[in-house]
Amino acid sequence: MNTGLIAKEGAIGPVAVQADRDADDAQESLLAGLRGIDPALVLLFTDDQTRLRDLARGLRDALPPGCLVAGCSSAGEIGPCGYTSQSVLAIGFPASEFRAHALQLSNLSGLPVSEWMTALRRMHKDFCPDPDRSLFGLLLVDGLAGQEDALVATIDAALPSVPTLGGSAGDGLEFGHTSLLLNDEIISNAAIFLMVETGLTISEVTFAHFSPTATRAVVTAALPDKRRILELNAEPAAEEYARIIGVPQDQLTPTEFARHPLLLRMGRRHHVRAISAITEDGGLSLMSAIDTGTVLTLGRADDLTQGFADALDDLPHAPLMVLGFDCILRRLALERAGLSDRMGDLFAKYRVAGFNTYGEQHSGMHVNQTFVGLAFMAPDKAAQTGNPDAA
Repeated sequence: MNTGLIAKEGAIGPVAVQADRDADDAQESLLAGLRGIDPALVLLFTDDQTRLRDLARGLRDALPPGCLVAGCSSAGEIGPCGYTSQSVLAIGFPASEFRAHALQLSNLSGLPVSEWMTALRRMHKDFCPDPDRSLFGLLLVDGLAGQEDALVATIDAALPSVPTLGGSAGDGLEFGHTSLLLNDEIISNAAIFLMVETGLTISEVTFAHFSPTATRAVVTAALPDKRRILELNAEPAAEEYARIIGVPQDQLTPTEFARHPLLLRMGRRHHVRAISAITEDGGLSLMSAIDTGTVLTLGRADDLTQGFADALDDLPHAPLMVLGFDCILRRLALERAGLSDRMGDLFAKYRVAGFNTYGEQHSGMHVNQTFVGLAFMAPDKAAQTGNPDAA
């Protein structure tokens, strides 16, 4: 498991390298794939929060001066063999094609929106983007702070011309504590915003495998600040949810939550309001914002793989790599359906690398149970010649 998606010499796309997180040679395995590309940015993902810091320190000492290292704890990794656990994944972005700057957005619980907006606008001005190159934002955020909705809306308002996507840090299926990494510092109750510029062509890819049913429920009591539903249809939330999906309450598990999502309609689209746990008082703890009076629709899982392949086949060119943020509940649904190997084949075919999240961000929204990715493709001229220097 020590290498994957390694670029040939002179390749222009990002490089992903994976290793057993606990192996004695994990650091060297990662560096073997990163040194040759002179990275401007390295993203690091693993489910072991202590290991995350140790590996980051080792990488920074060996990588070129000025190389940014950012990352977070995960609910699993996406590497060359598909979904994995107990691994560490490093993604390097060659300095020949990428330029990056990082901003720490602190005090999520306090929501200092005005301060964030000022800092984001100053960052954009100081970055001086090249209008002839692609510009995008990457967001890594504490997955348990519960403020992604407001944070993403703030970034979208401050930088409306910068397409931004990302993922919420995970903690396996524990939902206890998540960590972010910036250079060699571990932080929480915060977010990391990366502004990145590249000469490559980029395209956002999103896929959600659910559709609405005719079953609806009204949130009749909630704790919005805690993302908690207390009552559905004037009944204890967990009890009523179990009733409408036809599963005994004592058999509700993260896998059942993934199979039977609650959907919130916004405009013409439905978005998942994913359930993370049953609370001690019989409520439902969610992974996105919720409020009293909200009408929710019970979702039904559709084909978990074909739509994903269709979305990537619609790209204008074959991707050099797709940076992926994939909800842990999607992974659980695929595992239950026996489709993990099939999805792994698709990840390998389209060169997907990333991590399993507690939530995903794109288009100014925080969503759940969705795959959100950014495809990197050779510039049009290189793609048309059939020689994109693919990884």
